[in-house]
Amino acid sequence: MNFLAGFGAILLTFLAGTEIDKTVIKKHFWSSMSIGVVGFLAPYVAVLFYARYGVGWTWQQAQIAGISLSTTSVAVVYAVMIETGFNKTELGKIILAACFINDLGTVLALGVVFANFDYWLALFGAVTAAALWLLPRFAPWFFGKVGHRVSEPETKFTSLVLLGLGGMATIAGSEAVLPAYLVGMALPPAFLADPELPHRMRIIAFSILTPFYFLKAGSLVDFHAVASAAGLIIIFLGVKMATKFIGILPLTRAFRFEAREACTRPC
Repeated sequence: MNFLAGFGAILLTFLAGTEIDKTVIKKHFWSSMSIGVVGFLAPYVAVLFYARYGVGWTWQQAQIAGISLSTTSVAVVYAVMIETGFNKTELGKIILAACFINDLGTVLALGVVFANFDYWLALFGAVTAAALWLLPRFAPWFFGKVGHRVSEPETKFTSLVLLGLGGMATIAGSEAVLPAYLVGMALPPAFLADPELPHRMRIIAFSILTPFYFLKAGSLVDFHAVASAAGLIIIFLGVKMATKFIGILPLTRAFRFEAREACTRPC
């Protein structure tokens, strides 16, 4: 279950990254970037200071709380986008890009807090950089040579890259989803050339792996701990939602999004 849940998280993150349209990002760079950055920083800082000075937690505990509540659920957002077809719209692509930047900030923060700064981390960074440079050049050619076979060589190759980089990230003390984000952004040209490939991978992710991902997440929740700390949980949730909403809403107005889009985006 641990492996399937971890692979589900990696594959969902990768698939969300492949939805990032570089043309849309260039056109709406500042809106996507600013919304994503503020979406990470606003709840992170607010929860961090509340946990440290309002609740009296240690600095390390407050950091973990801030990072944990700064994120957005790409798995849920991406699933909703796919089911509604919203991922094909320009607004949907902007939202996915902002979510990507938000979660990237969370993953990087986790890496900074928990990573071991040694030669393994340097090796992981070097291999990831080499993979990001090679994949956009090699993958389209490879997919064109071996594509459309029952054995699914494209899916196996992609899984090999994701699991290989994810394993190196784990050894280095970083997060396995970090290279999945970056590889996803590097491969949209290859996936756009064969729309059936991401569709088949979504079927695998949502039908087999995603249930284990959510089952694993649910198994980590202790009902008695939730019941005993229900008030604190509600306060943390309120701080996260309020600061994210207050931080992002003015930006959506500044970039002239419609009222409904402005409300939907930060929510």
